Amino acid sequence: MTEKKLTDELEKFSYALGMSIAGNLIQSGVKTVNPEIFLAAFKDTFEGEMPKIMPDEANKILEVFIGKANAEKGGDNLEEGLKFLAENSKQEGVIELPSGLQYKVLNEGEGDIPTASNQVKCHYHGTLINGTVFDSSVERGEPAVFPVNGVIQGWVEALQLMSAGSKWRLFIPSELAYGQQGAGGAIGPNTALIFEVELLEII
Repeated sequence: MTEKKLTDELEKFSYALGMSIAGNLIQSGVKTVNPEIFLAAFKDTFEGEMPKIMPDEANKILEVFIGKANAEKGGDNLEEGLKFLAENSKQEGVIELPSGLQYKVLNEGEGDIPTASNQVKCHYHGTLINGTVFDSSVERGEPAVFPVNGVIQGWVEALQLMSAGSKWRLFIPSELAYGQQGAGGAIGPNTALIFEVELLEII
């Protein structure tokens, strides 16, 4: 089959839109579709034809299908996270708290310890347990400022144990992170997270 070249603005836009829709579907947990049926529905909707499924029913079908996909993915993520944390707790220097939060002190500061009502300035680098980076103030080159009680529970707990100037590596179980909902993008449901957090100052 000869590869079709994109020759004008509309063709390029159409291809880019297809890429975007496919990418969003994949992130939603959709692994495969029937391309002919997909394109037929797209054409019917775009041209104002009578749909073969009414909108209310279509929304329910999507909700059930994506819910099942997320539940399946969430189960896998939870199992992987629990296995990782169980092994990680045996590593030298790793401390596990009753909540399930684990941390390793990389550098111990000598400043004050913040309370839940404080604002703090931090540098951080967040990854999944497989090393995928999902957020990093370090890579952006700009520290983040936020209230201690305005972040995920694992951070709230850790920050109230850290002295200003400290740098810790946090290993956060999903229930102390974004839980069953996840946070979109790389952070799926029931995902354990790793952060390197440097508490620069209490504001």
